Amino acid sequence: MDEPAVRRLLDDVRSGAVSADDAVARLRRLPYADLGFAKVDHHRSLRQGLPEAVYAPSKSAAQCAAIVAELLAEEDGGPILLTRANEAQVAAALERSPGGLRSGSTVAWRSRMPRPGRVVILTAGTSDLPVAEECAATLTAHGLKPVLDADVGVAGVHRLLATVDELAGADAIVVIAGMEGALASLVGGITPAPVVAVPTSTGYGAAFEGLTALLAMLSSCAAGLTVVGIDNGFGAACAVLRILPA
Repeated sequence: MDEPAVRRLLDDVRSGAVSADDAVARLRRLPYADLGFAKVDHHRSLRQGLPEAVYAPSKSAAQCAAIVAELLAEEDGGPILLTRANEAQVAAALERSPGGLRSGSTVAWRSRMPRPGRVVILTAGTSDLPVAEECAATLTAHGLKPVLDADVGVAGVHRLLATVDELAGADAIVVIAGMEGALASLVGGITPAPVVAVPTSTGYGAAFEGLTALLAMLSSCAAGLTVVGIDNGFGAACAVLRILPA
């Protein structure tokens, strides 16, 4: 339940459209519902503006399906996301809660209406696309329409320069790169838009499964770069959603 939903509920009680008892029954679900194996946070949208998402790894298919169903039980909530899900988890969640839109390993229910804001997602290589897809699916569920430019890494910098017009018109940019992570610094130096950098685990031995890219991005001389955790496309999208006005 988010702030607009609470306000609508209070207005309905004031007008008599909803009884006080029914309102109390709905509010009783706040701040969370205890499923035994999970405490589902219905209050998160009200607190921070973004609803709880379901991180699938290490959960059973039945647990994923139950948590998604519980989040959807709050009719006035925001988008519901199941992330990093395998085939069994996706199938179980969609069987119990039809209507979800799948994009790679992410499934979204109850996507928001389109909202203003131009976001560009850049990947250094094709191997970074799974992280980009998670980021794009999250942004799309919240009403944005991100533009994805893949494989524009510094090994062929002319590919990035071909996107200059798109970068100039962006309200926010997400840069996703593994190896040495240099793309984030390069982009951060040529655009005034907020840049969120995502290091990925793509790379050979000295890349240390993303640690090299992470440290490079944190050490960037491009001032004001925001850096999220390794392979965290979802977190990058949430950073953009906090940055851009609703």
